[in-house]
Amino acid sequence: MNYEVIVKWDDEAGVWYAVCDEIPLALESNSFDALIVRVKIVAYETLEMNDKPTSNVKLCFKTAHWESIA
Repeated sequence: MNYEVIVKWDDEAGVWYAVCDEIPLALESNSFDALIVRVKIVAYETLEMNDKPTSNVKLCFKTAHWESIA
């Protein structure tokens, strides 16, 4: 099963956040790398708790981070 995880930067809060309605999950972290690790752990645990398949699960992380240059 494949799941799409949307990852965005929140300027106001100063954190990265990840959302996947299909699993479901919503997490945040100050570090992009730490967030990816957390998402993988929580996604597995959430799928397991909801009696959904946990084998052959793939997460596609989609992100965009815009910065002003002027």
